[in-house]
Amino acid sequence: MKTYQKLPFLALSAAVISMSSCSSEDPVPENDGEVITDVTLVFTELDESGATVGSPFSFSASDSEGIEVGTSPEVDDVTLEAGKTYQMEIEVGNSIAGEDITEEILEESDEHQFFFLGSAFVGTTAPLSYSYDDEGGINLGVKGIVVVEASPALNTGNLRIVLRHDLNKDFEGADNPSFENFVNAGGETDLDITFPLILN
Repeated sequence: MKTYQKLPFLALSAAVISMSSCSSEDPVPENDGEVITDVTLVFTELDESGATVGSPFSFSASDSEGIEVGTSPEVDDVTLEAGKTYQMEIEVGNSIAGEDITEEILEESDEHQFFFLGSAFVGTTAPLSYSYDDEGGINLGVKGIVVVEASPALNTGNLRIVLRHDLNKDFEGADNPSFENFVNAGGETDLDITFPLILN
């Protein structure tokens, strides 16, 4: 009789152990990407010595639902002058939650990186070139230098900006700000927005 009385207890114990084992093996959910509703590109002209010239000017893109989830972002044309060099800073925010995403990106600079693509930056006729100029010499893209060809082959184009999160920044080629195969470096996309480019 004692043997039969122990069976329910043993069965219950096995079930508890099994449930505990299953729950411990459940994957931990990954962090969601940043929700970005607003992007502003702030340009300041630089002279040959690298000193700023004149006042900054900016171009924006926004979507109240989030640029990556909305269907119709409002996007400004980016208008620059041929032969000029500019400092470009990127400001990003989440107006839904009232968050300054730029600050988060700077705090997690080892996990984020902007890439600069589209016909503006990629290809033999690309009229723009970009170089990272972030504090501490890191490859981030919150601040950079944009050089416009003096006699560009194209006067219009697409200026595409991609923000990757949790990528391997040591992946071969990832130090190139116009790395077209950025997906191979892993991570996920927090932002992928294209501005029309016009050169005067």
